Amino acid sequence: MTNRLDLSERHRRKIETLLHQYLPDVEVWAYGSRVSGRSHDGSDLDLVLRSPGLKEIPIEQLANFKEAIQESTIPFLVEARDWARIPERFHREIKRNHVVLIGSVPQEKTF
Repeated sequence: MTNRLDLSERHRRKIETLLHQYLPDVEVWAYGSRVSGRSHDGSDLDLVLRSPGLKEIPIEQLANFKEAIQESTIPFLVEARDWARIPERFHREIKRNHVVLIGSVPQEKTF
């Protein structure tokens, strides 16, 4: 499904690496112009971060990820938003047209 995402393989790998490093248990969806087909080289990348149980991601963890993205060689703005902190009306819009960048991380089963 990521073939609908207007993002070079090199940049996708770099972003995924940073996501795994700073937000290891978070499902990540891309949405916006890079999914809808309306993007250009300088378009930002809109990401929504969905933690296990859709709970709020600690602010410090979000800030560390955003700082790492800013300090990286990614040549465009990456906007990362916490699903738990955005209004429900945005949830509906994002659900309509998104690409799963990183799927959910399986939770350990307890017996």
